[in-house]
Amino acid sequence: MASTETKATTDDLAGLEAGLDALDAVQTHRTPVREVLVKKVLPPFLAVGLVLAIWQVLVSLKVTDETKLPALSAVWDSLSDMWLKGTLLEVIWTSVSRGLLGFLLALAIGTPLGLLVARVKFVRAAIGPILQGLQSLPSVAWVPPAVLWFGLNDAMMFTVILLGAVPSIANGLVSGIDQVPPLFLRAGRTLGATGLRGAWHVVMPAALPGYVAGLKQGWAFSWRSLMAAEIIASSPDLGLGLGQLLENGRNNIDLPGVFLAIILILVVGIAIDLLIFSPIERYVLRSRGLLVKS
Repeated sequence: MASTETKATTDDLAGLEAGLDALDAVQTHRTPVREVLVKKVLPPFLAVGLVLAIWQVLVSLKVTDETKLPALSAVWDSLSDMWLKGTLLEVIWTSVSRGLLGFLLALAIGTPLGLLVARVKFVRAAIGPILQGLQSLPSVAWVPPAVLWFGLNDAMMFTVILLGAVPSIANGLVSGIDQVPPLFLRAGRTLGATGLRGAWHVVMPAALPGYVAGLKQGWAFSWRSLMAAEIIASSPDLGLGLGQLLENGRNNIDLPGVFLAIILILVVGIAIDLLIFSPIERYVLRSRGLLVKS
């Protein structure tokens, strides 16, 4: 009887070991570069190509007037003109530098705020609903008071970005902490990881998936808030950003310029997400066995 139980225990351990080996094999798997290009890079290019083809067909068939939908060649001419004048990269960098700096400031404020809200019940009861409400408030609503508070300068821009992005980052961290298994917290306390040490070594690593999702959303809110501020507030001291480029196109009734600005805003926002936040998200998910292939 004892030998039978021993054999069963040995078989169970062997099965467990095989299962752990299988999990390790899944986590360390890397998709070939060619497969990544085919599955992840090619589809977006095909989608963009399809949209451009439909756009060109509508213009060629004169389904709509060119005062409502400009020809692709006209948009390309606007792009080429900015490139030849040397203003294209300057305009893009003006907005990108503001957006990234504003996001870093929001990160420095939203992270400790989210940790405080998640870990202190009184603070959560007092501030939690306010953060949820701020996240649902359109960013453009903050532009008029920010202009009255600070005038037409970079401080106004950063204020709008912070008010739009901080709630998203804080709420993302709160959501991630809420999903941390209580067993992790008890194990951390048993090992002496309490207070700030527990927050740094246990809570934050365990909440990373939700936190990274909050960072992605925080960047989206930062970029959207910045565009709203640049469109509404204009001043020579602020320089020419993508939002102001869009507004100038509207004021000058320059539809190709308007569409060019929209395309540049879209491309920059997507590029930052794909180049910075998506790789971080894949790394975090893969390290936790939540992403089979990447």
